[in-house]
Amino acid sequence: MRVPASATGERIDRYLAKALDLTRSQVQRLLRNGLATVNGTAAKPSYLLRGEERIDYQVPTPPPTVLEPEAEPIRLLHQDEHLLVVDKPAGLIVHPGSGVRSGTLVNRLLHHHPEIGTVGSPARPGIVHRLDRGTSGVLAVARTDLAYRRLSQAFARREVGKVYLAVVYGRPDPPNGTVELPIARHPTVRTRMAITPEDRGGRPATTHYRVLGTGTGASLLEVELLTGRTHQIRVHCKAIGHPLVGDPAYGEQRWRSLPPSVRRPLREFPRPALHARQLTLPSIAGAPPASSTAPVPGDLQVLCAACGLASSLPAEEPGASSL
Repeated sequence: MRVPASATGERIDRYLAKALDLTRSQVQRLLRNGLATVNGTAAKPSYLLRGEERIDYQVPTPPPTVLEPEAEPIRLLHQDEHLLVVDKPAGLIVHPGSGVRSGTLVNRLLHHHPEIGTVGSPARPGIVHRLDRGTSGVLAVARTDLAYRRLSQAFARREVGKVYLAVVYGRPDPPNGTVELPIARHPTVRTRMAITPEDRGGRPATTHYRVLGTGTGASLLEVELLTGRTHQIRVHCKAIGHPLVGDPAYGEQRWRSLPPSVRRPLREFPRPALHARQLTLPSIAGAPPASSTAPVPGDLQVLCAACGLASSLPAEEPGASSL
C-alpha cells in the first residue's frame, strides 16, 4: 500500500492498525517479525510516517478453528431450505473470536443445524452479519453457499431492511430525523468507534430515527439503518445528544438528575437498550423477500414501563419457536 500524505507524522503501528483493522499489538508483531516493511526495509512500531512510503505486509493465515456444537436452545423466527432467522437474546455473543471459542450463538447453531458448518468462513460459519453482544433481536444465518453469497451481496449493496427499537435519554428534537455522520475506529480506544471525517478514514453512515413515545427522562425510538457500521446506532445517538440507556461505552449517567421513580431502573439496566426489531431480506433462489420480527424482550418491556413508555411499544406478532 502507498501511504497518503495525510498520514505524515503518524506512527506506523497506529496507521496500520486502522488500515488493516487489526489491533496495535498485532501490527507490532508483524513489524517485529519482518512481515511489514517500509520501502522494503524493516521498521520499528514507533516509526513516524513521512507520506508516500510503500508499505508491504503479510498477515499470516490463522490456523483452522474447530468449533464445538453446544446443546443450548435457540429461538427461530423463520427457517427454510436456505435460511435461518434467529431471535438472539441479549448477552449472547454471535460468533467465536478474540479468544472466545465457546458459548456463542454459532456453537448452538452447529448443534441444531450442523449443515452450516461448511457455509462461509470456518471461524464464523453461516454468519453474514452480526449483532453486538448486548443487543437482542433478529439475525439471519445462511444454511447454504447460495444463501451466503446472496445475503453477503445484499448487505454490501444495502438491499436489507433493518429496523431497531432504542431507548435513549431525553427527547430528540426534531422527533423524526436523519443522522449522516461518518464513523471510524476510535483513534485510541480500539474497542470503540467515533465520528470521524471521511478525509481521515471515516466511512459514510446514515441512520433514520422516529420517536415513538416520550416518558420520564427517556424516549423510545424506531431506528432504521441505511448502512451497517459497527456500533452505528450507539455512536449516532450519542452524537445527537441522546445516548442509549445502559450503554457502557457511549452512554451517560443522566439518571442522576432524573426523578427518583426512574433513577434505579435507568441506572441498573445492564446493557445498551437496543433491540433489532425487524429484518427484511431479499429474494433467495426465487423465493419471495422475507421479513421477520423479533418480539420485544422482557427486560426492555420492564424498562419502558418504568419510564412511562409501555404504551408506545409496537404491537406484538406471533412468537418465535424454540429448539
